[in-house]
Amino acid sequence: MISPISVALALLVVIFISGLRIAREYERAVVFRLGRYTGLRGPGLFWLIPLGVENQTRVDLRIVTNPIEQQETITRDSVTVRVNAVLWFRVDDPQKAVLTVQNFRLAVQQIALTSLRNVIGQHDLDEVLKSRDKINALLRKNVIETTTPWGVAVELLEMKDVEIPQDMQRVMAMEAEAMREKRARIIKAEAELDASKKLADAAQLMVGNPAALELRRMQMVAEVGAENNSTTVIMIPAEFVHIAGSLSKFLEGKAS
Repeated sequence: MISPISVALALLVVIFISGLRIAREYERAVVFRLGRYTGLRGPGLFWLIPLGVENQTRVDLRIVTNPIEQQETITRDSVTVRVNAVLWFRVDDPQKAVLTVQNFRLAVQQIALTSLRNVIGQHDLDEVLKSRDKINALLRKNVIETTTPWGVAVELLEMKDVEIPQDMQRVMAMEAEAMREKRARIIKAEAELDASKKLADAAQLMVGNPAALELRRMQMVAEVGAENNSTTVIMIPAEFVHIAGSLSKFLEGKAS
């Protein structure tokens, strides 16, 4: 026959075992006793008073990657864009995360979404496309100011993709092409200016040394001949023509 003492001991053992809990290294247990917060437990093995006297809410301390759903918003210069973003956050204070806000994951996601729409609306399209680092820093600052009292630390908040209308894409492509053409013309004009300065310097040197001009003419003749053209034009100074004419008349006189 089983004695009452054995039954009581067995019952106490069962009650004790039923109160044992294990929290992983990245978890913390927010413990409530009869509805009142008593502290944090974990990681490792800990014990709760069973029979509903104490209960726990577990909080994961690891970094959470939360994609922000695509938002359609209007920039400051009245262009409709669709923006995707990604949010990385972690629980820094489990007590605040559980006691301050009902669902901290949903709350952080919604505040990030709202901040994204507001910040995009305060900037022009060019700033959104070209100054992403600046906008990401502003987004993160706005979210941190709100989530810090909740015990949540925002690690990073960045725009992943910005979609603009097809018409605007064509306009931007035309603008980029015009800018490239402008730069090409400026570079060409600067090259012509430099070349004209060099030619002016060369002309000054040749004025003081006529032989240099003749050497340049002969060099041009050699360059034209190297290109295998069908017609070659040779520039001869007028003095050479007069000398050749006089020599021809002299030779004719000698022959007669």
